[in-house]
Amino acid sequence: MPSKNGTAHARLPTTDMLLEEVAPVHVVNTCFDMPQGAPAEASTEAEPPDQKLSLRALNVLKMLAGEIMGEVPPRSGWVPPEALLRKITMERLSTARNCGPQTLNEIVQWAASRGVTIQPMYHAGKSLSEIWRSLSVKFAAGGLTQAELVEALEKSVRRRTTSVPVAIQRILLKYLSKDLPRR
Repeated sequence: MPSKNGTAHARLPTTDMLLEEVAPVHVVNTCFDMPQGAPAEASTEAEPPDQKLSLRALNVLKMLAGEIMGEVPPRSGWVPPEALLRKITMERLSTARNCGPQTLNEIVQWAASRGVTIQPMYHAGKSLSEIWRSLSVKFAAGGLTQAELVEALEKSVRRRTTSVPVAIQRILLKYLSKDLPRR
């Protein structure tokens, strides 16, 4: 019923239900693989080393399996093969559909528990000027790798940068003359 100002009064819940009829919160909220009968605080067991992937992470890996390896994983009972994990890059994961930061971290940790390291991006979150400076410093120290240089140049191309600093041009010249280690 509308009141004088046009809003309706909210009905308060009645206390007709007995407390025994109300399900505890830990029984109702079972969407996160929580045991049906025990609250989360009661589980004092350590996480097994063979942890399970969440449904979202598994679906992301299934999509990547189709893109990378051309295989169509079955709906259930599929475990991502090690060959797939070795071909996944951080860039591929970060741009995959439904793969946010939490899912990305879960997949990286799960792969690490399987003995596969997914290499992080070298210049994540850096501006191009910061990238150019860090490349110059690493090159001077002798620790610049081909992968770092390629990633920086790819970022520069994506941003359609038309100027490349002279220091980076020298690095490219050394690289093209085969003086840079290829790791």
